[in-house]
Amino acid sequence: MNVQEVIDRILLDCCGGHKLEQTCDVFASGHPGMEVTGIVTTFMATVDVIKEAITLGANLIITHEPTYFTGMDTLDWLQEDPVYLAKKKLIEDHGIAIWRFHDHMHLADTDRIYDGLLKQLGWEDKQLDEKSPWGYLIDETTVGALGGFLKQRLGMEVIQIVGNPETPCSRIGILVGGGSLGLGREQMPMELMTEKNLDVMICGDITEWTLCAYINDASMLGMNKAMIVIGHERSEEWGMKYMAEWLRPLVNGFPVTFVDAKEPFIYL
Repeated sequence: MNVQEVIDRILLDCCGGHKLEQTCDVFASGHPGMEVTGIVTTFMATVDVIKEAITLGANLIITHEPTYFTGMDTLDWLQEDPVYLAKKKLIEDHGIAIWRFHDHMHLADTDRIYDGLLKQLGWEDKQLDEKSPWGYLIDETTVGALGGFLKQRLGMEVIQIVGNPETPCSRIGILVGGGSLGLGREQMPMELMTEKNLDVMICGDITEWTLCAYINDASMLGMNKAMIVIGHERSEEWGMKYMAEWLRPLVNGFPVTFVDAKEPFIYL
């Protein structure tokens, strides 16, 4: 099986074969005709992930996020950059193909990043609205206890909370990755909290003067609002973990391994 055959099966399963005309889902290395020896799924093709793929004997990495540091993997500014050159050499020396699976994954029949996160949390049946992956109803708890649950389920050492950790909560929103920045409309997360009467928003990325400031002011006014920040990687990695499960039967027994890119931070 070659790389293009794997991609075609993925897109057929997720999107009925539909392909976007403009997309960041392109090759960062390799080419469609390469014969596949093994597949790695991951949030990001970091150097450590690439080295693990080499150890596993896998020559196709399917990454959700860019390989070369900008949203569209543009290379013109990197031609003499030592980090780029060293990473490119590592990839090429070992014949690794890297294909990005981002836009089609979020626009699939169901958003498969959310599918993986909900599976990791055990919240598959908690959705407030079948048409939206953003709102959930859980058993009443406190913001602090919810933070502890997320740390345990998502393998986190540190979690950020805005608002009072003692606040009771049961109506939860989730905006993974950059979705918490509003998807082009800064006010979207605040409108969503009001529309769905949400107690807590679980976020990937944040801007401190938008949703963060809104929730901080609401809490200072005595309103039942809080935010838990888990970061871009921890909010989306689980979709790539789940991908390894649903991809295996599509590729006729070829080895498929999830490799956790892990948080990029060290906490002191």
